[in-house]
Amino acid sequence: MPKAPLYNMNGERIGDYELPASVFGVPVNRHVLHEAVVMQRASKRLGTASTKTRGEVAGGGAKPWRQKGTGRARHGSRRSPIWRGGAITFGPRPRTYGYKMPKKARRAALLSALSSKAENEQVLILDELSMSEPKTKVMVNMLSKLDAGGKALVVLKKPDNNVELSLRNIPGVKTLTPSELNVYDILNYDKLLLTKEVADVVEEVLGE
Repeated sequence: MPKAPLYNMNGERIGDYELPASVFGVPVNRHVLHEAVVMQRASKRLGTASTKTRGEVAGGGAKPWRQKGTGRARHGSRRSPIWRGGAITFGPRPRTYGYKMPKKARRAALLSALSSKAENEQVLILDELSMSEPKTKVMVNMLSKLDAGGKALVVLKKPDNNVELSLRNIPGVKTLTPSELNVYDILNYDKLLLTKEVADVVEEVLGE
């Protein structure tokens, strides 16, 4: 069964915590991980690029010149794509790039991401994480002692205003709840910080 170091809020190691093997000990499927990351990044694309079709370009109406007798090519509208200031042929239009993966594939990707963190010893467990008032300095000291001062993903059992305010101004730190866990954030951050309660919730939701 995979294990992770257990710390208190002072950054002191107080033991080891056995991670649920059904969540943190599954074989890592790199193909599914890749698919999940591509899907999430595609869903974040804005897709706001837009060009005008013939029906949207200003002008037109009158025929530029008569059909015959001028020696020039025949034209029917100044909105034509071959005219300067005319429409754009097959140009980009507003669209969404997002798509969905099958539910089982998404679950497999999430389990693979969590298992890869445990495999690389990047999961840290806290016995508790609560504060009576927002104190960024306290959180900075704790993360420094945990060697998680770079990029850390902190997962809270439920929204906690004091903890979130304390972490919000620390560069490279993000807070989530178990329902918001996603493959991209898990892989993007160097350390994954969970409380024992959160680990139990994750096991209930994702465990076999």
